[in-house]
Amino acid sequence: MKKFLLLILLPALLFSCKSKKTSLAENDDQVDAHDFAEFFQPLKLPFQVSDTILRHKDPEASLINNKIFTRLVPDSVLTKYFGKEVRPRLHAIGRVTVPDNETYLFVKATTATRKVLYIVCFDKKNAFSAARPVLYADNEPGYSGMAAMDLKYTLTVTHQRKGPDGQMLYKKDAYVFNDAAGFMLILTESNEAKNKIPPIYNPIDTFSHKHKFTGDYMQDKRNIISIRDGKDPSRFLFFVHFEKDDGSCKGELKGEAKFVSANTARFRSNADPCAVEFSFHTAGLAMKELDGCGNHRDIKCFFEGYYEKKKAKTPAPALRK
Repeated sequence: MKKFLLLILLPALLFSCKSKKTSLAENDDQVDAHDFAEFFQPLKLPFQVSDTILRHKDPEASLINNKIFTRLVPDSVLTKYFGKEVRPRLHAIGRVTVPDNETYLFVKATTATRKVLYIVCFDKKNAFSAARPVLYADNEPGYSGMAAMDLKYTLTVTHQRKGPDGQMLYKKDAYVFNDAAGFMLILTESNEAKNKIPPIYNPIDTFSHKHKFTGDYMQDKRNIISIRDGKDPSRFLFFVHFEKDDGSCKGELKGEAKFVSANTARFRSNADPCAVEFSFHTAGLAMKELDGCGNHRDIKCFFEGYYEKKKAKTPAPALRK
């Protein structure tokens, strides 16, 4: 009886061993999409992974032969980020299977200089459907990334970095898979736009500055006064931009001022009561608001302060022929 049971069970055991692929390290034309997916260890949702995984050494048992991968997944998935001549090392990270539907595979691709975590999707018929990179390890210093899949199979990718003021800035993108469109972006959330500092546009920057008082005067990069030549030596054009109280109070003014003494000039607007005085000194200038310039600034700050003159760049010496 025992021999009879063994004869029945042995073929089943042999078939089970044969059907379970234990390695994809070597090229094998017999491996199909089902075998490929089954090679990946199942992941329990919710699943979360950070970009630190890209710097970890993976076991050789998780290695995927490049030819097997590119036979089942289009070449462009890898060549877009690694180029046509490079063959990155590929490792199986894990698998998420939607019952009676698609399968998601997390694949790590690395070279000495570039490391990427991909998500690859096969549909319910085991045909390749979509792929996208989700994490990188070659970002600038200070950047970090995290990818997660929740119980509803929504993929969320979050990138963080430190802003100039030390504040943590983030950008979060959420995707869902669609048979027709692949991974569809359904949500973007970020605090970067609020904290992004816009550049200062100086409308008179390229104008002539031959007069002895013309040039750029600064307190810092966000508090500047530009002085340029006027239509005659008794006048000059100016542009003022200032930011106080960590940027919560700002002002900007452009116009033409006229000298009222050797070192003092005044501006008065024709459109409103605004009047400003400029007093030139050896190494800079002082600005003082004489009359209300509320149309050109926030309520709690004024056009005032001392600005040091920025040294003009010395032109490079001409090369001798």
